[in-house]
Amino acid sequence: MTYLIIGVALFCGIHLLPAATGLRRSLIAGIGENPYKGLFSVIALAGIVLMVVGYSRAELAQAFNPPIWGRTATAVFMLVSLILFAAANMPGNIKRITRHPMLWGLVLWAIGHVLSNGDRASLILFAGLGVFGLLAMLSANLRGAIRQTNKVSYVKDIMIIVAGTIAYVALVFAHPYFAGVAVR
Repeated sequence: MTYLIIGVALFCGIHLLPAATGLRRSLIAGIGENPYKGLFSVIALAGIVLMVVGYSRAELAQAFNPPIWGRTATAVFMLVSLILFAAANMPGNIKRITRHPMLWGLVLWAIGHVLSNGDRASLILFAGLGVFGLLAMLSANLRGAIRQTNKVSYVKDIMIIVAGTIAYVALVFAHPYFAGVAVR
């Protein structure tokens, strides 16, 4: 469980570092932009590796009993989450509604997985990343994040929905192989 906790802390901490703009600027001034980006990437990757290793090695200890409807809610949240992930990386109108489609996708992903899993490791991983998503949005908003204002063709939104749905279907089929649990 220690690896999992350290991994979540590293990943979230390094991604919240830009919120401390003075620290970020000092690091870039001290070591240069490319070394900063390299160090950032190495720490983020180390966090991911520690999360995966820590989660896979964690003992199964129940923290709470998930609600009966939790898996159904997760399926809905995951579809919306993957559409939001697609919206973050494709042109469309969703960015006119929210400044942070990827972070909202992360929060929905996290909530869904907390509702489906009642074990401590899942609570640490998913709730930790969900709280990170909310803090990252707050931080970005405080730094002046703005919504997209230009309207684009709704065909772009349909493409986003299709891309997110394809990703959802792919993840449903791949979930047993990378997570060890079939989606039901």
